[in-house]
Amino acid sequence: MAEVTEALTGDAVEVPRGFVTYAGSAGVKDDSLDLSIVASNIACVADGVFTKSRFAGPSVVLSRRNLQSGAPRAIVTVSKNANVATGPQGERDAAALAELVAAVIGSEPGDVLVGSTGVIGRRYPMERLRSHLRGLKMPKSADFGSVARAIMTTDTVPKLASARAGEATVLGIAKGSGMIEPDMATLLGYLVTDAAVAKEAMVEVFRRTVDATFNSLSIDTDTSTSDSVLLLSNGAAGHVAIADFERALNAVCRSLTLQLAADAEGATKVVRVTVSTARDAGQAKRVAKAVVNSPLVKCAVHGADPNWGRVVMAIGKCSEDVDIIPEGVRVSFAGLEVYPCQLDDAGLGELTKLMRSDMVEIDIDLGTGDAAATVWGCDLSAEYVHINADYTT
Repeated sequence: MAEVTEALTGDAVEVPRGFVTYAGSAGVKDDSLDLSIVASNIACVADGVFTKSRFAGPSVVLSRRNLQSGAPRAIVTVSKNANVATGPQGERDAAALAELVAAVIGSEPGDVLVGSTGVIGRRYPMERLRSHLRGLKMPKSADFGSVARAIMTTDTVPKLASARAGEATVLGIAKGSGMIEPDMATLLGYLVTDAAVAKEAMVEVFRRTVDATFNSLSIDTDTSTSDSVLLLSNGAAGHVAIADFERALNAVCRSLTLQLAADAEGATKVVRVTVSTARDAGQAKRVAKAVVNSPLVKCAVHGADPNWGRVVMAIGKCSEDVDIIPEGVRVSFAGLEVYPCQLDDAGLGELTKLMRSDMVEIDIDLGTGDAAATVWGCDLSAEYVHINADYTT
């Protein structure tokens, strides 16, 4: 059995060596924290995974370019403003922001990655940002809790996790409550480590981990224009075995994914769907996403309604998967089989109790192969509608 690493969360997180942070209020929307910087004191190996949206924002475009052409060692984030669909001037504003931060940390603009989150269609308040950043001195220590708060929009709690990889540490922060259907979720995730690992191996592990965690989360089926998951590795702790690094990275990303699901807009429960005995990993994730994204399944979970038929309905929507045969499918809730067996009144009562849990677990055996996938999501409540009906007002 593979070794499992558990992540530390909240105030218990450990900070990798060689990183400093800043979090403050530049008055982007109000007087709350809205501007943050994470920087390494030494050069980094970096990678990033971004939204596939055709309306990807200037922060995404610039960060992609800087990752390809340089060796970024800093991330600046503006919250409460996405700077998306703002035309050529929005692109110039993102570049100017990178230049301002480069001056603060004493680097080149190409060393800076940019993250943005908030309302679409509004430019950065550049004069406020310039005024705030000119002359700013970076702290000599790191407070990732403040950065995790500074990147929040509709989140209600900051999200942090860390894990050890040999003598090194992997730390991650994330934000995202709505507009989350990762097409590699509005999701921002930043991972920093002092582990020294070869870039090719690091990138392979990073992308595999993102696919199994952040890209296996869905809140409302909407993909943000600003999704970015970034990794900075400065190697300050020395060489780390790639297996240790992968376990730590997976523990951090999985913890952050579950924290995101629990804090989803209007959510009262986390939903975990695992599909097993599938033809391949693609089929397993496709079916799992069909279930976790179903509004009817989400509503049944919210009300603890033992209407398990909505799960088989969602499976059936995968109409192009012609090898899925109803007679070969099994569906269970936390070990209680609901299909193909027929539950009596006592069984339905037991199912209701299971669906009242904070975590509702749905397991599906497809009987088409030996592949598996797990995805996470949440229930759907009236509060989700209230939050998004009043988002800009």
